[in-house]
Amino acid sequence: MPPATDPPPFLRRDARRNRELFLKHARAEFARNGMDASLEQIARDAGLAIGTLYRHFPARRDLLLAAFEPKLTQFFADAETAVALADPWDGFSAFLNALCGTQACDRGFSEFITQPLASDERSDAVYRRICELTHSILGRAQAAGVVRPDITMTDILTLLWANGRITEATRQVAPNAWRRHVQLMIDGLRAGNRHDLPEPALSTEQFRQARAELASQRPTVVR
Repeated sequence: MPPATDPPPFLRRDARRNRELFLKHARAEFARNGMDASLEQIARDAGLAIGTLYRHFPARRDLLLAAFEPKLTQFFADAETAVALADPWDGFSAFLNALCGTQACDRGFSEFITQPLASDERSDAVYRRICELTHSILGRAQAAGVVRPDITMTDILTLLWANGRITEATRQVAPNAWRRHVQLMIDGLRAGNRHDLPEPALSTEQFRQARAELASQRPTVVR
């Protein structure tokens, strides 16, 4: 995670306390309502003024990056563990299960990893690292012959889109339903007994356009 999310070292004790309050309530609000959660509600929950929130986090992007830092740290740790596992299939399936499980319990983080923020140095560094680790885990499993060779990074990312919608729809009525669907998806990626796919994978440009369309359907613009 880029160090820019760290609090300034010169913050007074009360200012540090306020920052931690904002992060605590932002994490809860983003988990419930996604990246477009009300900043005013976060400030109210923290018992502080919206102006104080903006002094700590001038843009929504700043609050999102800081709020999701612990989950990103865990994501990177899970990915490193997956790469280190002796069995490439175990690493691949464990990584996808861990990632989809995080989507299931946090709507905001689910959106964050599948609908990147507008480009800037910090967020670009985060998404590059996410893609590098995912590509490494996928490539290792394909090289071992356990994942079908025609699967691409865009296939993995679109599967995460699908899981995100499943978790959103079932979170209240059947919060573990995602596990069944993720296992079905993972089994479909196995190399054995595969059938030819009817369409090619999305190109990087097609994926970028599709992601932009998905982001445009959100009710507000993330700033």
